[in-house]
Amino acid sequence: MERPVSVQHNQRLQQRLVSFSTIHSKSPAQMPIRSCCSSQLEDDRELPAEGLSSVAGGIVALGKFDALHIGHRELASQASKVGAPYLLSFVGMAEVFGWEPRAPIVAKCDRKRVLSSWSPYCGNVTPEEFQIEFSSVRHLTPQQFVEKLSKELRVCGVVAGENYRFGYKASGNASELVRLCEEYGMHAYIIKSVMDKNQDSRNIEGKDYKERGQVSSTRVRHALAIGDMKYVSELLGRQHRLVLTVNDFEELTSTSNKCKVSAPKSCLLNLPPIEGCYKNCFLIFGDESPVSCRVFIDTTHIHLEMDEVGICNFDNSQGFQFLGIEFGVLES
Repeated sequence: MERPVSVQHNQRLQQRLVSFSTIHSKSPAQMPIRSCCSSQLEDDRELPAEGLSSVAGGIVALGKFDALHIGHRELASQASKVGAPYLLSFVGMAEVFGWEPRAPIVAKCDRKRVLSSWSPYCGNVTPEEFQIEFSSVRHLTPQQFVEKLSKELRVCGVVAGENYRFGYKASGNASELVRLCEEYGMHAYIIKSVMDKNQDSRNIEGKDYKERGQVSSTRVRHALAIGDMKYVSELLGRQHRLVLTVNDFEELTSTSNKCKVSAPKSCLLNLPPIEGCYKNCFLIFGDESPVSCRVFIDTTHIHLEMDEVGICNFDNSQGFQFLGIEFGVLES
């Protein structure tokens, strides 16, 4: 639902932008950021509220945001220092480029929870997501893309990483983003990449040409592929939560002191770690307190073992459709 932007809101936002204008860009050229989008704010006042996009007057962080890792969190944090923070990303890239489908790192139904956990880093504001169909922008030049942000979406500014590429065939870089945003009266803030502290000790396959040792979704996927859940947590800034649909549980047994649940991998809504046994995990269901469990993953199924026998009594009538598993470490 679109949210109207009032004149008072824009006035407060402009004041915040002016106070932020002394902060310098961390772009490769160390270019100071000067514009405070006052001309665009004046234009917004002339538009009827229903004519504004849902991100009008906001600050958008640019990226793919698959993993919602600590690098993405930093982008949202910087955006929140200037105005209402949004994550702007594209959907449908796999279909356009013919990529093989792959499970997301964060389940779609779990993204709002993750973004809510970023609130303390974002001035107690929860960032919101705004997605654009990639097919509608894939042929835009860098200038046309920035023009879309300014004239169609009417955002007040952007935040991006120093390695951000945009426009047709990724022809635009961070420096060009700064220049074009100034040309269109928007604020731009380029931040340094959040680096992976373990980059020297991890063997990341160098298939991603943008890989420069920064925290990335590629690194998160690699860490999950080797079952290093401590490393995954460091990259995400939280424990990895795997989400399962309750309807697909096919085996549930209980003994005098243990409860065991099994389900096919087809019930998983996001990417699990490699096959193996994981201890110190927690089962999350509804508003109930987390339950300690062990998780065993094989080639076809995921198995949960809990010491709390009562947990085996849950069913769909309890009002929840999903279970979450937060991972500990892989047992040797």
